[in-house]
Amino acid sequence: MPRIKCHYLDCAFLDEGICSAGMVELDPDTGCKTYSANAESATEDDWDTEEDELEEWEELDEDEDEEIWEEDDTEESY
Repeated sequence: MPRIKCHYLDCAFLDEGICSAGMVELDPDTGCKTYSANAESATEDDWDTEEDELEEWEELDEDEDEEIWEEDDTEESY
C-alpha cells in the first residue's frame, strides 16, 4: 500500500503526516477531494476571536508608540 504524505494539518485522515484514508481522490486543480476537516480544527469563530485579539494588541502597541513620542517631545523642549 503506498504512503501518501499529507500537507493538510487539520485533516481527519491525517496520521503522523501520512494519509490514513482507505481510498484517496486527487484533483490536479483543487487538490485532495478526500480531505475532511477534523472536528477539533479551528472554526471561523476561533479565527474571528484571534483576529479581534490581534487588533486589540495592535491598538495597544499604537497607544504605547504615541506615549513614547509624547515623552520625547516633552524632553526636547528643555
